Amino acid sequence: MTELVTTGVWRVQPGQEAVFTHEWTEFARWAASMPGATTLRLCRDTGDPLRFVSFAPWRDTESAHAWKGLPEFRERIARVLQYVDGFEPAELGVVTVVEAGAYAPAEGR
Repeated sequence: MTELVTTGVWRVQPGQEAVFTHEWTEFARWAASMPGATTLRLCRDTGDPLRFVSFAPWRDTESAHAWKGLPEFRERIARVLQYVDGFEPAELGVVTVVEAGAYAPAEGR
């Protein structure tokens, strides 16, 4: 059981940013109700307003794969995809985690 982060790079159609954000949020609300889900985030590129990046840590790989395997997944993701010109999904295995406040300078530095 390894923590997994699902990510997506979304290229939104011009003029569709608001409806895309709404549909992604509805999709994420559903996803966040799944076993193993944590907090899902959608970010907008400050240098390219049509580029969005989403990421969602999952407690384990099995939970994420079970979610993606649901028949409802395809229907719900299709509602989001209708507003994009491109989508690049990825699954990232967590290699290391550093918590906020973890830095403590070594003595004598």
